[in-house]
Amino acid sequence: MAKWAFVSDFDGTISKKDFYWFIIENYFPEGRALYKEWKSEKLRDIEFLSKVFKSINKEEAQIIEDIKALPIDPHVPDFIKAVQQNGGDFFILSAGTDYYINHLLRHYGINDVEVFSNTGYFKDNNVHLSIDSTHRHFSKRYGIDKSLVIKELKERYEVVYFAGDSEPDSHGAKEADLTFAKDVLQDILKDFNVAYIPVDSFIDIEDELKSRSVLK
Repeated sequence: MAKWAFVSDFDGTISKKDFYWFIIENYFPEGRALYKEWKSEKLRDIEFLSKVFKSINKEEAQIIEDIKALPIDPHVPDFIKAVQQNGGDFFILSAGTDYYINHLLRHYGINDVEVFSNTGYFKDNNVHLSIDSTHRHFSKRYGIDKSLVIKELKERYEVVYFAGDSEPDSHGAKEADLTFAKDVLQDILKDFNVAYIPVDSFIDIEDELKSRSVLK
């Protein structure tokens, strides 16, 4: 069994803004009303995201440039290298889509990072999701069930660390050995009585892992 793994959510954790908000603000103002429907639980998460991602209406070259401009926590590339150099494996676990995540990883020259997410592809000037209801990680609400992914990784690693910022991450946090929580995830885990370490950035996470001698 491998020693340890670090699993991170993407939108709002690695990135400073959810990709769906970038689309709504720049290309799909009607998405604000859709957002309210989602938050009032009239739409599942995956239904909301599918509609937003299919409302960009731009050439793929423009979409890729927009993805590259998405702000991320500037310490993430160095943190990933630190994990890998200290015997850990780094994974990204997202209820968004691997389409924009993979473009950003290539943009920052980040290698050897496996992405668990909903499969996305470009077609007809938009990003579409390919959801497989027979997949072992399938979730009717999110497309991907983060708790199932973390459970599976725990069969391969002695310790699994997890970082997230919002409600879908609470399911993964319940299975991880230790969770680093940002923003609203802190209150959610507090309500669930799930232990976590509050953080604002990957610098905070790195400092904590150094204090535990996980990172040098």
